[in-house]
Parts: sequence; C-alpha cells; structure tokens
Amino acid sequence: MNTNKISITAFSSISPLGNNAEDVWKKYLNDQHCFSQQFLDQQKTSVASLETESKQIIAEVRELDPKYKFLDDSVLFALAASRKAVEQAGWKSGDAFGINIGSSRGATDLFEKHYKEYIDTGKAQTLASPTTTLGNISSWIAHDLQSTGPEISHSITCSTALHAILNGVAWLKSGMADKFLVGGSEAPLTDFTIAQMRALKIYSRLDQTKDSWPNLAFDFEKTQNTMILGEAAGVCCLEAGETANAIAYITGVGYATEILEHNISISAEADCFQKSMKMALKETNLKEVDVIVMHAPGTIKGDLTELRAIEKVFGENLPLLTTNKWKIGHTFGASGILSLELALLMIQHDKFINVPFAKAQNQTKTIKKVLINAVGFGGNAVSILIEKA
Repeated sequence: MNTNKISITAFSSISPLGNNAEDVWKKYLNDQHCFSQQFLDQQKTSVASLETESKQIIAEVRELDPKYKFLDDSVLFALAASRKAVEQAGWKSGDAFGINIGSSRGATDLFEKHYKEYIDTGKAQTLASPTTTLGNISSWIAHDLQSTGPEISHSITCSTALHAILNGVAWLKSGMADKFLVGGSEAPLTDFTIAQMRALKIYSRLDQTKDSWPNLAFDFEKTQNTMILGEAAGVCCLEAGETANAIAYITGVGYATEILEHNISISAEADCFQKSMKMALKETNLKEVDVIVMHAPGTIKGDLTELRAIEKVFGENLPLLTTNKWKIGHTFGASGILSLELALLMIQHDKFINVPFAKAQNQTKTIKKVLINAVGFGGNAVSILIEKA
C-alpha cells in the first residue's frame, strides 16, 4: 500500500456555520459574520455560538442516553460531528479505527460549574472528575461508536486539532492502524474564559452594533487586538494510502515549537511557522500551493507575524491567503480543523473565499493544493498540506 498520501474520506463539523457542508459553504459565500452579543461577566460581549438547529441537535444527543445527560458540551459537539463523519466514510460500529480528538480547555463549562459548587458547599459531585478529565472526549466517542482501535486525547492549546491530524498520520504511516478519526472540540463561551482573554488584552472591544467587523482577523494594519471566541467541533476520517472514496489527500505535515521569551510570545517573523511550513512543503514546488488558510486569530501580533513568516517562506510565490476567524471567531482547539474544513470546501467548489474587508485577491487557476496553519500558546505550530483527490 502506498502510504505517501493519506486519504481524507469524510469530514463533519458543528459550528456557528451550521452542521452540514452545504450550509457551511453557503454561509462562506456571504460576507456576514456569525457573531452575536451576549451578556457575559456583566458586560455585553461578542461571541460566536452555535445556531438554533445545532443547539437542538446537541439537546437531542444529551437526552438520548442517561449517561450523556451529564457530559460537557465539548464532548457532545464532538460526538455529533463524529457520528456523521463515520457514517459518511462508511465505517461501522465495532470497526478497528483509532480516535484522537483533542481540546484546548476540555470540559470548560462543566468544570467551572463543579468548582463553583465545591467553593459554595465544600462538596464535589460524584461525576465531577470523570466528566471533566482531559481524556473525556475521545473515550466517550470510542464508547459511542464502539471503536476497537486506540483512543488518544491531548491538549496543545490552539493547534490541538492539527496535532491530532499529525498523530493520525503517524499511526497510519507506521502501519499500526488503517483508519483514524481525528479532530478537535471546544465549548469555551464562559464568563471566566472570556475574562482570561480580556486579562491578556487580546479580546475584541469593538461593538458590532457600531463596527461592521468586530473581529479584524486578516487586517494587518489594525491598532487593537480583536480576537473573539467561538464554539465548535470538527472531525475527519483518515485512511492509509489512496482510497476510492477520498475527498482530498494529506501530502505534507510539518510542526515546530517556538523558543519562548514570554508565556504567549511568538517571534517577529514567527520562526515556528517558518519551520512547520517548510517541513510540510519539503517535497512541493512552492508555485503549486494555491491557497494558505492562515491561523490569524485577530490579534495585532498574531496576524502580522504569521504573514511575515509566509512571506519569508514563499517570497515571490505568494499564494492566495485567507482565514475564517473574522467570520466564526477563534475556537481554540477546534480552530485548525475548521480551517481544514474551509480548505476542503474551496478545493471541492474550486472557489477562493476572500476576507470581505481586505483587498480582494483574484483566483487565476484551479485550487488543487491548500496549506493550513495553526499555532497555540507556547508557539506550537502545525502546517498541513492537502491536495485535491
């Protein structure tokens, strides 16, 4: 079997864009963001939350099994997306496939509720530990899908989902597995989480009733940080080699870690991104890369340093550049997999998605190869190159 390529045989997500690929694509074709304003921490704050239909799906999953009633949204988001992806790929209950679905913060809302109850009463609920442990997501997905393969959980901040892809690729190329379900899930829309982002001075202060674009991800001349949080989960099914039902191939992976000067620092030209992109592109002619889906969280330094890294690596062969965080916010550990979703959709429909408030970039050729970037606190960068099947 030729394992130089890894097949992506299915993809599914649940996000502020909806829960099926057709709806997601339709929303990418318009210039409206998905932010709403909610009262969090006694302030009116922009967030990107699931739309009503998706919330109903999660409510139905929660009621399906008494054991699911006490699970965090981060688990249920991943469970809903995983069921759909596995069905699309033709995998069956009991099949031997691996699972690696990570999260930056894990059971955020549930942990905060259990901790508050403990502070108020001095007692912890019986299920406080098993429902908030880091391995909570992958193990529940394995239970629900009755997989007989390995299941892995991890948290590598905002590059978590792309690290899951790295792990899946490694298992498949080693021959230790033939199929892997990978992705990320995040449900971080809590007062405390947003307060932490405000403390870092990176959360958007723009008022969407006055400003058309409260998240200015991809505006490289902005004078204030404009990151906004979103909630979502996304997963894809990976299979070794070239398969008949592949929707795209993974043809390059790269990773690197920044040498830190500060807890959240990244160098002026994002050395970690330069290294991860070069690793993913080592056997690729730079002129063949059609699009880069940037991490671009909407912060001044985060956006600009990634752009500088791309310019360093590609020079005069700069591909089309885009991001989705102006539209759906930053979903932490799930963000990379949602960037992959945008990449897959652009390849499938052969249409480049511009950022509406940026200078328009003109597509002049068929989209065949797309590079996806993600990085998290600590400078953990990952780059994934995918190719049209």
